[in-house]
Amino acid sequence: MTFDYLCSECGKTFEITPDLMVCPDCSTRQRDDEPLRGILEVRLQGQADENFSVFDLLPVEREFFPPIPVGNTPLWEPSRIREKYGKPRLYIKDDTANPTGSFKDRASYLVAAFARKFGLNEIVLASTGNAGSSMSGVAAAAGLKVRLYLPATAPPAKMVQALQYGADLVKVEGTYDDAYDLSMAWCRDKGGLSRNTAHNPMTIEGKKTVALEMYQQLGRRVPDHVFIPVGDGVIISGVYKGFRDLVTLGLAPKVPVLHGVQAEGSSALTRALENRGFTPAQPSKTLADSISVDVPRGGYYALKQLMEWGGKMITVTDQAIVDAQKELSTLSGLFVEPAAAASYAGFLKEKETLPADESAVLLVTGSGLKDIETARRGVALP
Repeated sequence: MTFDYLCSECGKTFEITPDLMVCPDCSTRQRDDEPLRGILEVRLQGQADENFSVFDLLPVEREFFPPIPVGNTPLWEPSRIREKYGKPRLYIKDDTANPTGSFKDRASYLVAAFARKFGLNEIVLASTGNAGSSMSGVAAAAGLKVRLYLPATAPPAKMVQALQYGADLVKVEGTYDDAYDLSMAWCRDKGGLSRNTAHNPMTIEGKKTVALEMYQQLGRRVPDHVFIPVGDGVIISGVYKGFRDLVTLGLAPKVPVLHGVQAEGSSALTRALENRGFTPAQPSKTLADSISVDVPRGGYYALKQLMEWGGKMITVTDQAIVDAQKELSTLSGLFVEPAAAASYAGFLKEKETLPADESAVLLVTGSGLKDIETARRGVALP
């Protein structure tokens, strides 16, 4: 298998090197307050059989991955939810089972391996919480340093988690977008490998592994539908990338219908799909902090794939997210954070449109223990 970079906008190809993050041509058109221009995706070429290892389809050799068990997360069969809603082929892909309790470990795992391969010692990023604690935990296993920019409003549990792992934490009095700008300035002025979502191509490539696992766990079949929480658009882009790779390799006949779910108060990508393009940024306001972004950094890339593959976007209220979080816990025994519960809220909103004989997977992306204060809204303490 061979790998290189392909610009998602102009189609130019480049060698994979640690100093290249976005297309040098398309990125010159970058404007403030818009998604990233010139996002690079990893193009794979070669052959793979149906018994492939996930590592076979990644652009870093297995020997460079740190000794931490990322991935291979459970695919639940929630019998009570299936029975309640008449969906016998409903599944839950439980990425709360990753080492730091977050889906973001998939991207961090590949970024750490990439850094080790090229002899880089410091990783810099901005986060609403999960990506930061994830990178900090994986970096601890890899022996790497992390400089993390986090909004001061991030849940305390996520800050404590990152500090426990040894991150150099900078609290930002502002939004995720402010934290992102500060982290990028540090990389320009001081150095370090940017792990910023979408900006580093490995973040998208690492996230594709969840699609490869779904295929393997479903008996070498792709599901008909996947529900995904969406903030900056990188998770849904990574899921698309995984299923697209399976089609490219001749291992799967189709890409599933992906249903991106956003909070009503942070719905830039939903508006973009409706308008077939991005409109001026609007301030985000939602209790689901992990999907709260003003400018979705992976927006152009995600929108392109949604339009090409017939994807859908759904918005849900914060109250619907809180209710979905509680119902998912009560009916399945799986306690997830608000952003992760958004995928279940989206399913509940769209369930009547899904044929009962078609398969659907809910991707849940973070443990409920990461944000207890928000979870308290769904219960009555005695």
